[in-house]
Amino acid sequence: MLEVGKKAVDFCLLDENEKECCLKDFKGKWLVLYFYPKDNTSGCTKEAVGFSEKMEEFKKLNCSIVGISPDTPKKHKNFIEKYNLRVKLLCDPEHNTLETYGAWGKKKMYGREYFGVIRTTYLIDPDGIIVHIWNKVKVTGHIDNVLETLKEKLKTA
Repeated sequence: MLEVGKKAVDFCLLDENEKECCLKDFKGKWLVLYFYPKDNTSGCTKEAVGFSEKMEEFKKLNCSIVGISPDTPKKHKNFIEKYNLRVKLLCDPEHNTLETYGAWGKKKMYGREYFGVIRTTYLIDPDGIIVHIWNKVKVTGHIDNVLETLKEKLKTA
């Protein structure tokens, strides 16, 4: 399990344009790396739209935002176009990165157990060190919380 203070594990995944995108591509920048279950669902849409609306504030703080789900590049592209999203979305259909980052596991809904994405967000500093982790994220208020945490980390950096 990854922890605060540890180096983030590198990955390379396809984006919505079927181009490879790796963690190392963000070296020298802050990175919000968020894991979400599925494009075009209510909570995931609210989260992606929320991050997109705050994108300029994050950019001013030298911070990129990347979302990862098991969806395909085509689904990501449609999701981005439908909601005019400004976040980078990556595909992890085999769940390897999701598992590495502790965002894939057993869930329970209506008494039924199944495996799926556990909404999780990481804040990674320009040196690739994990500085904050949000587990089992509730979308309401999350984007503002991430932005405030980033601002606090910048004050102490």
